[in-house]
Order: sequence, then structure tokens, then C-alpha cells
Amino acid sequence: MFRKYILPVLAAGGFLFAVWMVMQGARPVPPSKPIAEPSRPPYENKISGSGIVEASTRNIGVGTHESGIVAKVFVSVSQRVKAGDPLFSLDDRKERATLALRETYLAEATAKLERLLQLPRREELPVARAKVREAEATLEDLRMQLRNAEAVSVQRAISLDELKRRRFAVQAAEARLAQAESSLNLLNSGAWKPDIALARTEIARAEADVRAAKVEIERLTVRAPLDGNILQVNIRPGEYAQGGILPQPLILMGDLERLHVRVDIDENDAWRFDPQSPAIAFVRGNPQLKAELSFEYVEPYVVPKRSLTGDSTERVDTRVMQVVYSFNPAELRVFPGQLMDVYIQDHTNRSSEAGFQEAVAKTR
Repeated sequence: MFRKYILPVLAAGGFLFAVWMVMQGARPVPPSKPIAEPSRPPYENKISGSGIVEASTRNIGVGTHESGIVAKVFVSVSQRVKAGDPLFSLDDRKERATLALRETYLAEATAKLERLLQLPRREELPVARAKVREAEATLEDLRMQLRNAEAVSVQRAISLDELKRRRFAVQAAEARLAQAESSLNLLNSGAWKPDIALARTEIARAEADVRAAKVEIERLTVRAPLDGNILQVNIRPGEYAQGGILPQPLILMGDLERLHVRVDIDENDAWRFDPQSPAIAFVRGNPQLKAELSFEYVEPYVVPKRSLTGDSTERVDTRVMQVVYSFNPAELRVFPGQLMDVYIQDHTNRSSEAGFQEAVAKTR
């Protein structure tokens, strides 16, 4: 009975289920509604491109001259700074110790020069004069003894050796007197000019060393290169700040008083671009938000495409010409790094060679 009735029923049910599944799978899938309506180009003939918002000064990744531990961060995100304002500083204890040591060398060199300029010392002059008087008195005494010896009429009363010895004693006393007088004159003349020049050179070198140490300390405080806004702060006190080119800058800043839009135009459409043509940018997610763009300049070097939109139909193996437009941020609320849809009117009925050359000349 199972084979006669139940198996045929099960087979028929499986066949019907398979037919139903095939019919369900053959139905066309209705397209899903977009989260936001895409922007519609306002021009019949257009050049379209994706644009990325950036500061008018471009986005500046601030680095550091030296690597080290961050001691203090002076700014926060969205803060407005002026050129020269401190952004962050590194640990400078070692450099300050070096500065103190070099200032000590400077003080020592200055003291040496002061000592040379104050020569002769008043306390040394009386001693030198006393030595001269002592040498004069000794010389006069020896000369008197020599005269007495030479005045003896009896040759046997004094030997020839004694007479020569007294003459040599007088000569030695004259030399000592000359030495004492020379020492007195040397004290009276003060310091030797080459010694003073050498001392001043040592002071100049010590001052240069002090200035160099101060520069090293100053370099450990990174300052704003221009007026602008802080876009990112990727460093905190106690972290290690690496010098050189980094994939993520320590601090990102730029001037947001006026925003720029960097538009990537496909190299196949570059020949159709005219800088005098009007352009308009739409905010992604809300096509009602748009802004008229003002042409700034063209970067005439065609580069590989880097700013990707994420569209599945986007060509990523192409090269693009970058055109920069500007707009007033008060007219449109967007942020640096945000993507926008940009449309440029295409005048295919006239040559754009003259306009393109004018745009290239504007970049020089």
C-alpha cells in the first residue's frame, strides 16, 4: 500500500514544489530604492567628476623636526590658530641641561676677558716696584764692593779670582735689575692684545653654542606654519612623536575661511575642459544642497586616480587631471575630506585650448 499510494503522492508533491521554486526564482528582482536620490546634472552637455573638499591652503600634515616624547599639546580640534602659535612640544630636559652647561662656558669665557681687561692688578704693582728697588740696592752694593776691590793698590791684598768674582756678581745683579724692570713694565702695559683677541673669540664661540642650544630647544616646540584651523590631533602627551614623513600626520591643519574642491577629471575628458565654463557641486546624500564653484587653478600634471568613490562601476585604473575650485563655506555646510559630485558645463562647439592655456598659466 505504501508503494502503491504514498510514494506517488510524495513524488507528485516534490515535483510541484520544484516547479514553484523555479517560478519564484524566475521573477525579476525589484530594484532597491536608494537611500538618497542621486544628484541630477544641471547641464545637457557636461563633464562630471568626483571632488574632495579640502582647505584653501590644502590639508597640511604638521610634523616634527626631532623624534621624542610629547610633553604638552597646546591645541584641540576645530581650534583657530595663527602663524607661530605653539601646537605641541617635546620633552626638552636634556637640551635645557646642555644649555645650562654652555651658559657656564660663556660665563667662564666672559670672566677671563674681564680679568685680562682689568690688568694690571693694583695689588701686584707694589710688589714689582719693591723687587726693582731691591735689585737696584743689591746692584749698588756689589758695585761699591767692586770699586773698593779695584782701588786696592797692593796686588797681593786681593786675588785675581776674587776680583773677577765681584765683577761677575755685578753683572748678575744688573741682569736681575733688568728682569725686575721688565716685569714691572709688563704689568704696567696690561694684557697682551692677542690674549684679549683670543678671549673675545672664545666668548663668541660660547655665545654661538648658547644660541645653538636655544635653537635646539625652540625646535622641540612645533608651531603653526600659517593661520588656519586644526582638523585633526593625532598625538597625546606621553606618546612618542616620530619625525619624518608619516602615513598619519601628528596634527592636520588648514585654513577653512574658504574651502576648495579638488575635482578629478578623467584623462579622456580633459580635452573638453574649459576653465571659463560654469561648475556646480552637489552634496552626496542630499542633492538639494549645492554650491556654485569658482575656478582657482589647474594642476597640469595628470596623475593616477587616488580619490575613490566606492562605486562598483568606477574605473580605478585611469589617470585624472585635477582641477581646483573654491566656494564660500557659509553657503554650504560641508567638511574637509567630504566627497561631492561636480558637474562642469561642456562647450563642445568651441575650442577650449586658449582657456586651458590660461588656466595653466594661472598656476605659475
